[in-house]
Amino acid sequence: MATNLADNRNSFAILPDSPALAKALDEANVPTLLAAYAHLTHDEAFLDRFAAHIRPAFSQPPTDIPEELAEDLRARMRHLLTTGEGYQDGPASDALLQRIMTVTVGETVDDEFLELVQDQCGFRPYIDRSKVEARKAPKADFKVLVIGAGLTGMAAATKLREAGYDFVVIEKNADVGGTWYENRYPGVGVDTPSHFYSFSWEIWPDWKHYHPHGADMQKYMLATADKYDLRRDIRFNTKVEKLVWSDTDKNWTVTVQQADGSREDIVVNAVINGHGPVNRYKFPDIPGLDDFAGTLVHTANYPADLDLKGKRVAVIGTGASSAQLVGAIAPDVDQLTIYQRSKHWVLFNPELTHEVSEGMRWALANIPHYKEWFRFRVYWAAADGLYSNVVKDPEWEGNMTAVSQGNAMTREYALGYMQQRFADRPDLIKKLTPDFPIFSKRIILDNGWFDALARPNVHLEDQGIARILPNGIEAKDGSVFECDIIICATGFNVAKMIGNLTIKGAGGRDLGEEWGEDDPRSYMGMCVPGYPNYFHTVGPNSAPNHAAGQNMISECQVNWIIEALDRINEADASAFEVTQDAFDAWNRKVEERMPQMIWTHPGANSYYNNSKGRVFLSWPWRLVDFFNATRAPEDGSYRLLN
Repeated sequence: MATNLADNRNSFAILPDSPALAKALDEANVPTLLAAYAHLTHDEAFLDRFAAHIRPAFSQPPTDIPEELAEDLRARMRHLLTTGEGYQDGPASDALLQRIMTVTVGETVDDEFLELVQDQCGFRPYIDRSKVEARKAPKADFKVLVIGAGLTGMAAATKLREAGYDFVVIEKNADVGGTWYENRYPGVGVDTPSHFYSFSWEIWPDWKHYHPHGADMQKYMLATADKYDLRRDIRFNTKVEKLVWSDTDKNWTVTVQQADGSREDIVVNAVINGHGPVNRYKFPDIPGLDDFAGTLVHTANYPADLDLKGKRVAVIGTGASSAQLVGAIAPDVDQLTIYQRSKHWVLFNPELTHEVSEGMRWALANIPHYKEWFRFRVYWAAADGLYSNVVKDPEWEGNMTAVSQGNAMTREYALGYMQQRFADRPDLIKKLTPDFPIFSKRIILDNGWFDALARPNVHLEDQGIARILPNGIEAKDGSVFECDIIICATGFNVAKMIGNLTIKGAGGRDLGEEWGEDDPRSYMGMCVPGYPNYFHTVGPNSAPNHAAGQNMISECQVNWIIEALDRINEADASAFEVTQDAFDAWNRKVEERMPQMIWTHPGANSYYNNSKGRVFLSWPWRLVDFFNATRAPEDGSYRLLN
């Protein structure tokens, strides 16, 4: 049992000198342990002894810390934790934190990152509105409706309650989780590392894997809902159908369908749409699909009792969901044919399958500041640290399937991995090698995908599908694969961002008509003129397609939205509406930036693009830029309605 130091050290708990502590110190990531030690002791001189031995994440090798120096660190930390000697009370200065960041990631961390790291790593949340004394309390009769209880909806619920707003969350499923409630196919997992893909106010030390399995992610969401008592403000098994704005009353009438099929109108002041772009799955448009006599499923609606053992299975699609699924089911099926429409770059990250060791989990749970600094390390390497891969170098004159020297090096790494894995299968190398730059569309992380493709019972068909037959699939070369089960790993209708909702704004404007099937535009991925008090999260051009970070985008948008609601409250107004000028200026800025980004390369075409080729999904700057741009609505960008 830990004991608290008295007086000025009451924020620090002395730990017993135990085998668990020794094991944790032995297994802990050394640069992260160093960061925690320097934070606790303010010992910058000891920190600087490591500076020459730590390099950026993708260096080879990233560290060459002498073992005697690492042992010195472990001994110092053990003494500190078990005696309290050397602990410095009080917050670390920004200068010290910045020095810790710079040393432990092996490159300069500029001032612009300080506020982000303080907030996202839980050192100093950007704002806790429940503790802002001068803040005007929200009106009791001002009500907010949130659509969806996934990652964004749960963030909105947590922060709306903290800010004192009356709200209700409408969720179509029976529990929280969104994507991770719905996607339960074998092998489902998360590309983003566990220790970053979570709420900044609930940094979990209990991850079992460095990249969470789908079930791990849902467990986190359930635990968070329990801890923050979110379910008391959520109506489950209820689906939003229609939103209608009243110009007279300055409110929204929201029509919902309940589990028994009955409908109800809910009148609210503001709507936060958190239903997300990846819950409207789509089947492929292939002749004969409805005529298949066997079992037809989609990965996003995978039956829990589907038995594939000994069956002949076809998988349509070769994106991330397919790669995860195929790696999991290939050893169990009799025959498996995968139908490839487009190629994807594959990267190998050994951490993808690694379990978090017992000692590492103990360190995350018990060593002060360790989990926060580990989260920072993951953010730096897996998020903005990858940004340079998606920016075109105007001076680049090399391979036209790359956009810069760094991008070309990443491409060569991926090619080398593929060629090593399939040294005896030139047919697979030919089928799998893309002719477009790596990172121009979503990367596949290899978690058994290449192993599966090399199996004798697995065939990769790249000739395309001519039609579906009652007993199987006919390829365009005339060959037929007779199968028992077809699994469609064919993604989601991301471009139709309002899904099946009807949204009627000021003067009867119709957002579905304005956005059409695949051409949504907004301000900062959230607002559209003519739709007061309607906030569309994870909207157009707000996705961090350069790397990990959707969790952070969601938090940033929720922060900005609550600031917008506070502007209404402070002015005794009725509604917030972004101006047409701000909307137009922001979209021009995005359009001017896109030609510099990899997603506009002639060879790039993915679900980031609409049918006309416009990149409607991707945020073309770094996560830190999104964070800094969403601290509050910019003066002059909006008007308040009385």
